[in-house]
Amino acid sequence: MTKRIMIVEDESIVRLDLSMMLSDNGYEIVGEAGDGEKAVELAFALKPDLIIMDIKMPKLNGLKASEIISNKYNIPILLLTAYSQREFIDKAKKANIVGYLVKPIAESNLIPAVEIALQQAENAKMYEQKVQEMNNELKKRKIVEKAKGILMDKYNLTEDRAFKKMRTISMKKQVTLEKLAKHIIEKYGT
Repeated sequence: MTKRIMIVEDESIVRLDLSMMLSDNGYEIVGEAGDGEKAVELAFALKPDLIIMDIKMPKLNGLKASEIISNKYNIPILLLTAYSQREFIDKAKKANIVGYLVKPIAESNLIPAVEIALQQAENAKMYEQKVQEMNNELKKRKIVEKAKGILMDKYNLTEDRAFKKMRTISMKKQVTLEKLAKHIIEKYGT
């Protein structure tokens, strides 16, 4: 699947050069902007896979625009700048910045940086999904544990017996343990 990239650069010749390098390497340029305000607007509308953004721009600088975009969407951002000053690097760490390139930019630097940025974003998304799955599983377990505790108190059962009873009912009624646990909590819980 072709990755969708948005370019944000106030110098149109640099924007064109980036666009050509990326297109020549199989990337789809879905949007271009010359200032931070337009970048935010386009990012919200287009939701690209990656944003390549200059730091120094009119209206709204790239760092502030990156921060606004990152607060709403998890879009990775690769920063471009003519400056390699420490303050920019420190500020860049606060947004969803996955890379930092100093101008002038050669294709030999750009393409590897884009590929790494996209891979890092994929890795982050995968870890985020795993954390979400684990949180959901933990919630289910807590519900089952609470229901099991209710059965233990109500029927003076051991933990093992309460769980076996829940599992037997779950299989007989063909409902998940979680659904049965919620029913037990609703009916007998406090």
